[in-house]
Amino acid sequence: MFIAIALFFAVVAVILLVTQRLRSRSGELVQAAAFVLPAVALILIGLLYPAVTSIYQSFFDQTGASFIGLDNYKTVFTDSEQLTVLRNTAAWVILVPIVSTTIGLVYAVLIDRSRFEKFAKALIFLPMAISLVGASIIWKFVYDYKDSSQEQIGIANALLKGLGFDTYKFLLNDPWNTIFLIVVLIWVQTGFAMVILSASIKAIPDDIVEAARLDGVSGFKMFRFITIPSIRPSLIVVLTTISITTLKAFDIVRTMTGGNFDTSVLAYQFYREYFISANQGLATAIATVIFLLVMPIVIYNVRQMRKLEAR
Repeated sequence: MFIAIALFFAVVAVILLVTQRLRSRSGELVQAAAFVLPAVALILIGLLYPAVTSIYQSFFDQTGASFIGLDNYKTVFTDSEQLTVLRNTAAWVILVPIVSTTIGLVYAVLIDRSRFEKFAKALIFLPMAISLVGASIIWKFVYDYKDSSQEQIGIANALLKGLGFDTYKFLLNDPWNTIFLIVVLIWVQTGFAMVILSASIKAIPDDIVEAARLDGVSGFKMFRFITIPSIRPSLIVVLTTISITTLKAFDIVRTMTGGNFDTSVLAYQFYREYFISANQGLATAIATVIFLLVMPIVIYNVRQMRKLEAR
């Protein structure tokens, strides 16, 4: 980290030293180009070139030697295994952003201006400080399965046994095992949603709230007609950010099930096809699908932010 910071300051110092004597209009353009071009070069090398190369490779076979057109994309959308992956990914993308944002919003409203607000926020934000691999290991123990006749070390099955039910294979039984994996990311992302939305709620002008109360607005109507419209930009940011994070979900699936038992998602399937099956064509086709799914979310977010700036 210190080396990277030192290199950054060294590059800036060199640019300033070289361009400091250029005081004319053309000199300012040279100075601006000196700062912009390195960033543009990094974008081209680190983002655009890999993206174009991946899209190009997706039209070739497993070895990348023979052109096969759209066959890899046909496999993604017709093969039974790949359809299961798409189904799982859809469940992740629908449930994680909506549930995380809803819980975070309700929680932020309930604890707003309460005496234990700081403690309550720290309690639900704590999972954000844990890596997804660490969170997955924790929940793997929570879901641990042993026969009902044995002593349970998993909290979930210990609770079931304590209530008189048989123990359950949370990570093995399809399709519910995907839902139990989704719970892990919801647990992590709820803290993020709560912090952002709580800050937005506190930014609502007091005169708007008091005027609504004078008009007899309270309770759920206050939440629906005052709070939600006022924090709409933050809601969009939270939903889009969590959606993009969810589309790239890899750690949880890799750590808890290894993609087995019909729990694989697009990001993990890309890893499996490219690094395990050595199928470059199909892997890059999956990567392209992920890219195409992320782009509308990013474009929508940018457009919304521009609309807000224009007001």
